[in-house]
Amino acid sequence: MRNREFWQLVDEVFGPAYGRSLTRDLVIDALGGRTAFQALETGEEPRSVWHALCDAMELPDARRWGADVRRQAPPRR
Repeated sequence: MRNREFWQLVDEVFGPAYGRSLTRDLVIDALGGRTAFQALETGEEPRSVWHALCDAMELPDARRWGADVRRQAPPRR
């Protein structure tokens, strides 16, 4: 997953305004007490950040991958 894909999913799954707010405001324990934005800025893989964000929001697998039903979910590492 690339940064571009991460942000596209944020917009699709959470909505542009709410999603951007979540990435900057929600501190996630799985990311070492950082926000998703901070984790990306410090070089964390977008795939790991995406899974941590979805887990923190208790988002079911069926809703994690946006509007494209053919989009394949990136595996966890």
